[in-house]
Amino acid sequence: MIEITPEYKARVEQVSLNVCNVVIPMDKIPENLLEAYANLCNELLEDTDEKFIKGWQALPSSARAQLPQADFHGFYIANAWIQLSRVAQDISEAADSEEAIDEKEYNGIFTRISDDSLKDCTKKLKKSRTDRALFNSIMAVVDGK
Repeated sequence: MIEITPEYKARVEQVSLNVCNVVIPMDKIPENLLEAYANLCNELLEDTDEKFIKGWQALPSSARAQLPQADFHGFYIANAWIQLSRVAQDISEAADSEEAIDEKEYNGIFTRISDDSLKDCTKKLKKSRTDRALFNSIMAVVDGK
């Protein structure tokens, strides 16, 4: 289990916002989507199923040396947020009205998104060891540039 200090949480949230702001202007998203982001962030930060920490520990030490754990955690959460946005947009475009959105479409969505995000981020971090452009790109979004 991860010890979530206030500093760790603040850094994870800052990195998440930095990364997301590059793709999605966070100040322009609807309130209900912000609430979904907050819920997803809290769930992935708590890591009660220990998927993140096990994924982090399974990385080669050379990959873990690329980013501090909190930065990678924020990068992972941001990736999940972006995937959630895409899914939400797809669902809203497919539905004629809010009532038409079937609750079944949401079952397990956070789990699927978080699993896909961790897998994607792990691949990127591993690849960034030998791909300097990818590493620089990751660092730029983590730092909010």
